[in-house]
Amino acid sequence: MMLADSFRWCRDVARREGRNFYATFLLSPPAKRDALCAVYATLRALDDVADGSEPVAEKRRALLAWREALRPGTDEAAFPSLPALVETARRFQIPADHFRLLLEGVEMDLDVRRYATFEDLRAYCYRVASVVGLICVRIFGARGEGTRAPAEACGLAFQLTNILRDVAEDAGRGRIYLPQEDLRRFGCSEEQVLRGEWNGRFADLMRFEAARAHSFYEEARPLPALVHRTGRTTLRAMIGFYRGILRALERHDFRVFGPRVRLSGLEKARVVAAALARNLWPERVPAR
Repeated sequence: MMLADSFRWCRDVARREGRNFYATFLLSPPAKRDALCAVYATLRALDDVADGSEPVAEKRRALLAWREALRPGTDEAAFPSLPALVETARRFQIPADHFRLLLEGVEMDLDVRRYATFEDLRAYCYRVASVVGLICVRIFGARGEGTRAPAEACGLAFQLTNILRDVAEDAGRGRIYLPQEDLRRFGCSEEQVLRGEWNGRFADLMRFEAARAHSFYEEARPLPALVHRTGRTTLRAMIGFYRGILRALERHDFRVFGPRVRLSGLEKARVVAAALARNLWPERVPAR
């Protein structure tokens, strides 16, 4: 696939499958927008492998094919998003190690269905989410090493929000990402989660995990000021969308076994408006 066709394919995937993300991508200049679409389309392809109905052995072969394809000098026609991803990595100087770690995280979903402690879960979240944060800040225009810690925290905050929102969906696949030590702490059982049983103890557990996610959002607060101004609006909108979902979960008292919690069109518009409004006054770079 030619490079232009690959970027076009990635844009179509982002527009179709990640409407919220794509709306934030549109707030960036075309080159950064295309790069974000290339990353999103690749992540989507990897998630589809991990969450698909194929036998585990077939999933391993598919992820191995991705690992081989991401090596320098290999056939970039192996996957539709690959030419765009390789060009994105070259243009924004994204280390190859980031993609290796990301694949390791996706591969964990083939074998690991429970996490004993939060530190165990954090190691998984680092690979599938913090690394994505490190990739994206390269595209946004990272200004120095000071971006690393808040970018990692931002990825953790996003992934924990996903985990809380998707408890029922993950349970349907036999996965429980909520740490087992926390389940015990709040008197919840794995069977309760797998049955989709909501009660006060489960709500308390989810509030505890939400507070942990909020702490990572706070650690990520300096991040927009640490990237180039052309990336700040998209980054702020992404953070606003995700933290908005977390707050919506709180408003619904974490009743995640019913309809999926989403932001309304009005709430999304407010997030975008707030992100755009921040461009009206000078940005203060946090002291280090």
